[in-house]
Amino acid sequence: MSIVSALVLYAVIWFMTFFIAIPIRLKTQGDMGEVVEGTHAGAPAHHNLKKKAWITTAVAAVLWAAIAGIILSGWISVDDFDWTKSLPPVN
Repeated sequence: MSIVSALVLYAVIWFMTFFIAIPIRLKTQGDMGEVVEGTHAGAPAHHNLKKKAWITTAVAAVLWAAIAGIILSGWISVDDFDWTKSLPPVN
């Protein structure tokens, strides 16, 4: 795995983890009973994005290390996903 591939893998894992973490413990304006005029009741009142970003960075690092280890060890390779080998030859 090249350095660029490793960085892309980490970025994909980070964003997937972040999008999962965003709605966790989200306090909406409707939940708090303080809807600001001109906004939707589902708009966040307290989102804690900085804390979630740091937690996401730590979780993504652990997931990346596990996935990169599996890829580098050879347990899973590109050939495992090559489904065209099982097709009959074209005459």
